[in-house]
Amino acid sequence: MTSRSKYIFVTGGVASGLGKGITSASIARLLKSRGLRVTLQKLDPYINVDPGTMNPFEHGEVFVLDDGAETDLDLGHYERFTDESLARESNVTTGSVYLTVIQKERRGEYLGKTVQVIPHITNEIKERIRRLAATTDAEVCVVEVGGTVGDIESLPFLEAIRQLRNEVGRENVAFVHVSLMPFIGPTGELKTKPTQHSVKELRSIGIQPDVIVCRSDRAIGPKLKEKISLLCDVEARGVVSAVDADSIYEVPLALHREGLDGLLVRLLGLDDGEPELSEWRELVDRVHRAVAPVNISIVGKYVTLKDAYLSVIEALKHGGFHHGAKVNMTWIPSDELIDANVEEVLSEADGILVPGGFGIRGVEGKVAAIQFARERRIPYLGLCLGLQCAVIEFARNVCGLEGANSSEFDPSTPHPVIDLLPEQEGVVDKGGTMRLGAYPAELLPGSLAERVYDKPVVSERHRHRYEVNPAYHGALQEHGMVLSGMSPDRRLVEIIELPDHPYFIAGQFHPELKSRPTRPHPLFRDFVGAALARRQGALTEPLAVSG
Repeated sequence: MTSRSKYIFVTGGVASGLGKGITSASIARLLKSRGLRVTLQKLDPYINVDPGTMNPFEHGEVFVLDDGAETDLDLGHYERFTDESLARESNVTTGSVYLTVIQKERRGEYLGKTVQVIPHITNEIKERIRRLAATTDAEVCVVEVGGTVGDIESLPFLEAIRQLRNEVGRENVAFVHVSLMPFIGPTGELKTKPTQHSVKELRSIGIQPDVIVCRSDRAIGPKLKEKISLLCDVEARGVVSAVDADSIYEVPLALHREGLDGLLVRLLGLDDGEPELSEWRELVDRVHRAVAPVNISIVGKYVTLKDAYLSVIEALKHGGFHHGAKVNMTWIPSDELIDANVEEVLSEADGILVPGGFGIRGVEGKVAAIQFARERRIPYLGLCLGLQCAVIEFARNVCGLEGANSSEFDPSTPHPVIDLLPEQEGVVDKGGTMRLGAYPAELLPGSLAERVYDKPVVSERHRHRYEVNPAYHGALQEHGMVLSGMSPDRRLVEIIELPDHPYFIAGQFHPELKSRPTRPHPLFRDFVGAALARRQGALTEPLAVSG
């Protein structure tokens, strides 16, 4: 498989959570701003085939792509920064690599040879990197290697990218290493030793970084850059200071000021003209101008780990940027709301959001929060399970269907208003068997949904197994619920809304996955707008949308 692509490999050292994903996304954004065709890929060292079966407390959010791939949350950063939709090939795990190699061995494709990490596993990794470059026709592939240098799990990936540099030509590959420079309070110093050891570990397996991105809580001066340059054998201009930022969207501009993108294009022999960053600068200006406070209460199951709702957080921020609002998020564990005084807990909410989730824990707390939002006319946005809980609440308290529930939570419910579709019955495997990826929805003319989206048909990403039971569509509509988004065959409910409410809407999908900082998702944009209007005393009638 041939490709004219250049490759930038981003590795990490010292500690996890330093921001390799944001660094990779920022590099891609800067290169795209130079007019280059860029794609991204994440190499994840865990043995799960994908993160779809992982507990959100274990791994954080599962980011779903248009093609239904369940991927690492860093792909969300990639899409938000580049405003490009990625595909399944952009996430590679150890589990998926080994699964493919074992399947090839079972089919006899290795002609009886002993299957080993080198060359068979590393060849499969290289094949996937090359395939992404070829299928996307990208001029530059930015590839993030998950984990930390020194981890045993990451070694096959590091070996593969070391080999790839020799195979495609050294002039076509750049290595970027993200490392920690801690500040030691008692001595008042930034310490370079952890970075030195990290680079030494990287060099011991044959990879010499071209750039070291130094993560710290304060700027790194010229003397420290010279020291790292000397001891790590990296030219001084290749030592980049990456200071903690107030907003992740400031990072591309900070790295540009450090000259990172200019250095990379010169290393790779690409056009080194100035990037067009006006759109991104305008975004950062909006971020700084977003100061009007608005309180959003998020009633969820995994609120102790904010990464479980990373795209929700970012989508709310995007809506805030649009309205000049600073979104203050209050995290409410839904299971704790079951026996609590709902009015007391939600008294400060300008808007209430119920995100997705699986399993019965905390569902009744979500239902109680939705009832409060409906009855008190507080702007409400439901995502996936947030739609299902809204249907349950409406069926019980408006339609009079006592005991209405989802068959997921109560298999013996007399009114399974949420139920499995026949094609999901009998499914045993949990991985990759849900309704996943992008599906179209036709919007009801004149509905809030159509006004918000300003189009008759939309496409949204799904990740769920249960649906609104078609047997109850009529009862819900008779009592005033509008099924404003439907699948083209009219069988599946995609969006519900309450027309006599200032802003009450929910989707059987995850709109947060398609929100961008420069292009906030319409549902989040107008949800934040409604919440802000309520706070400012201007929201009494159904919302006139932002457009």
